[in-house]
Formats: sequence, C-alpha cells, structure tokens
Amino acid sequence: MPKGARLPAIKQILELADEFGIDMSEDEAASYQSLMTGAINSYRRIDEFAEIKPPVKYPRDPGYRPPPQENPYNAWYIKTDIKGAESGPLAGMKVAVKDAVSVAGVPMMGGSLLLEGFTPDVDATIITRLLDAGATIAGKVHTEDHSFSAGGHTTALGPTRNPRKPTHGPGGSSTGSAVVLATGEVDLAVGADQGGSIRIPAAWTGVVGLKPTYGLVPYTGAMAMEMTIDHLGPMANNVEDVAKMLSVMAGPDPLDPRQRGVIPADYVQDYSPAIGAGCKGLKIAVVKEGFDQVEREDLGLPGSEEVVDRKVRAAIGELEKRGAIVSEVSIPMHPDGVHLWNAIFIEGSNENIWRGNGAGSGWQGFYNTKLIETYGRAWRSQPNDLPVTVKTVMLLGEYMHRHYYGRYYAKTRNILPQLRAAYDAVLAAHDVLIMPTVPFRAQPLPDVDCSIEDEMFYALHMINNTPQFNATGHPAISIPCGMEDDLPIGMMIVGGQFDDLTVLRVADAFEKVGDWTNM
Repeated sequence: MPKGARLPAIKQILELADEFGIDMSEDEAASYQSLMTGAINSYRRIDEFAEIKPPVKYPRDPGYRPPPQENPYNAWYIKTDIKGAESGPLAGMKVAVKDAVSVAGVPMMGGSLLLEGFTPDVDATIITRLLDAGATIAGKVHTEDHSFSAGGHTTALGPTRNPRKPTHGPGGSSTGSAVVLATGEVDLAVGADQGGSIRIPAAWTGVVGLKPTYGLVPYTGAMAMEMTIDHLGPMANNVEDVAKMLSVMAGPDPLDPRQRGVIPADYVQDYSPAIGAGCKGLKIAVVKEGFDQVEREDLGLPGSEEVVDRKVRAAIGELEKRGAIVSEVSIPMHPDGVHLWNAIFIEGSNENIWRGNGAGSGWQGFYNTKLIETYGRAWRSQPNDLPVTVKTVMLLGEYMHRHYYGRYYAKTRNILPQLRAAYDAVLAAHDVLIMPTVPFRAQPLPDVDCSIEDEMFYALHMINNTPQFNATGHPAISIPCGMEDDLPIGMMIVGGQFDDLTVLRVADAFEKVGDWTNM
C-alpha cells in the first residue's frame, strides 16, 4: 500500500455526499473515486518532500513536571533551564512561557487534555529571539484550557490560584505567566491575548502586561485562536522590563501572515526611551464608558466596583500632578465593541480551530503540521474532554455557520472600522486613553463541580473593557494602581497603532509614583 494519503473508499464518498445533501449512487461514487486518483497522487508526492521549519538553535532537555511543593499555586506545567546566548539585553533573566507557545522538545498541552503528551519540534519565533537576547527559558506555565477562559479555573490539570489571595482566581488565560511573576519566581513572562488574556491576569495579580499593537510581535509557533485577534506580548513586574522584552520580541517575521501589510519589513524599535521620560505635557483621555459600568444583561457582564473606579481615577490624578493634561471623553461605541468581538471570536475560532484544526487555511506563512495533525485527531477522538467554554463556542459557531452562512462575521468585519475610527478620533487629539482594565477585582474560584452556567460565567464575566482592543489592534497595557482587601486593581492605558512607546511611557510615569500596594 502506498504511503501517505489514501484514495477514499466508495463508502466514505457516499457518507460525505450525504452530509452535503448530494444524492449519489454507488456507481456514481465509483466514478468520483476514479476522478480523485490524480489529486491523491499529488498528495502522495507532497509526502516525499521535507518541510522547511524554523531552526532550533539552543540545546535543551524536556524539563520536568514540578511536584506540589515546587508548585504551590499550580502555575507551572513544565520546569526547564534552557540557556540562551551568553550576552544580550536579557542576559541573566528568567522567562516563563505560556503553554500555548511552542518550545521545541518541551511538552505543550495548551491547558487541554487533548494535547497531553504532545511535544513540538519547533521554537516559536519569539522564543528564538528571547534566547538570542540572553534569556533563560525557565519553563512552561499553565494556560486556561484552549485559552478560552479569563478566570484561572479551567486548566485541565486543575485550577491555578492567585498568590495574592489563594481562594481567588488569578485571571487568564495567561494564568501561570502572571502568577509566577507575582511570586517572584521569574523576571519575565510570555503571554498571549485574544480578548484580554495578558491584561486581565496582570490586573488581578498585580503585575504589568502589554498587549502590543496587532502584528508588532510575531505569532509564529503559538496556538492560534483567530488570526485577526491573536497577540503575543510581554509581562513583567515593572514597565522597564516589559519595554526591554518588547524590544527583543517585536519586529518583522516573514513566517507570520498577521504582519503582512501591517509592519514594515525594515521595522526596528527600541522601547527603552519610554523609561524615565515622564508624562509632562502628554494628553490623557479618560474614557467615560470604561468607568461606572452597570450590569450588562445583554452580555452577562457584572458592573463596576466603586473601589476600582475610585483607585483608577486616583491614579489618573497622580499623572495629572506630574504634568499630564487630563480630560474626560465619551466613546459611545466602546460598550458595543464587546458585541463585535463576540462575533469574531465565536465564528472565527470555529473556522480556525475546529474546521481548520488549529491553523485554518488560505494564508502564507509557517504551518505547524505536527500540531495540526495531533490536534485534528485529538479533538475528533476526545470531544468530551473539551471544557464548557470550548463546547459553547464550538456549538454556537457551527450553528451560526450552518444557519447564517458567515453573514454576521462578515458584517462585523464591515462595522469594525467604525469602532477603530471612534478610538482613533479621540487619539488624534490625545496621546492615550485610560480606563480600568477590569471593572472589579479578582473573584473567588468556582467549585470544581460547579454548574455549566457557573463555569462559563466565571470564565468570561470580566471582559467589559479588554476585547475591544484585540478587535481594533490598538496597544493596551495593564499596570497595577492599587490594592483593596489584598486584591490588586489594574489601570489600562491604550495608545495609537504602533505607538506602544507612548503607552509604556505613561505606564512608567505612573509606576514611578510609588508603591502601588499602598495606593
């Protein structure tokens, strides 16, 4: 029997025809089988070629699963000690990597039982860049199952706890990344953000997390959710380290289609000038709709906590004392941005993750074939191992595809420029926008045997202000600005496209006010 692709059996052709609603006899199926022979031979020839894959430059072993005494908050998946170049801007710094990002030779499960035992054979582009800059990869840290939660409770290997208050969730889906920073176990962490997954855990654990401008940091080698909202970004305990890390991670990568037509091929940026530059003369727009939020029954989102609004406004006051020019603005479309993101997230993820086996098609760049094949086989053979969040999106996304034919996704794409223009109109007269990252503090972790409704609620009830900027691509950082009852509060600073430097500058100016835990 020839290796590789096989000619479909007549029975399989009839089953496919029936699924598509095509009437077909066995004789007709045999004719179609014959017509497919030439194309199948093409697939067999493709099997004879070797793929071009990103190089793996630094030696390593697969690491180990830490025992509970080394992992009290269940933040680590695998601990490693992968050393990069002997010198560089990140020399001597330890980095934790969200377990949705490939590190060759080190297990990756994406928080899901479906990928348990999978080991990638490539380094993500940013991993190579971090190692080239002298960093040490300290290990892989837990992400929420499929990265489809912002709570901290859906990771297949058990909930991750907030080190500030272990009864509470740390936020997600870059859950472990935030926790190991807050405990001081690493200097830097890689996060991924499709709807707030860097900024929400940063806010709830009291660390700094930047979702860069869309396309600024290459996504090659990470588990994709929806190509137009996927972002990788830096996390750290201070703005200066985030700026250092961004300078290393950012820049063009011909293997990432998200950058085509978005970032110039000769792009070079050093973000260190943001540090110590202060905020004097910078114009800050306080977005009214980001504060004083009421419960949104249309989306199941709770309203604001008074203490969060108060602490964020006090932080803005500190910037004003240091020379920033502050004014309040209204962006009426801001709350509707969550509706637009929902359509992109639900239908786009359905096409990319399940129909496209985690990669989709129709784009130029690097396809992780080992991950595609492993995931495609796994989700079809283990669908009951999918979490509530994923099953909900899968079922609804497929329903929308079959009954509305992608019209809502397409219409959302046509509406989205209005939302982007609404932010840009304000940013044309201001340097940054500011609002709470999350309008309330971290919540208690739900019970492990909680209802389907509670599992979903605690996964996505905190996305009032964050996903809009995944859809529009604006850079947004969360920086801690206060504490109440041992729970941190985050302030979100949003800038113009590719003006990440100003976002970092304002964040650094606030950080230099003093110890945020006493604010």
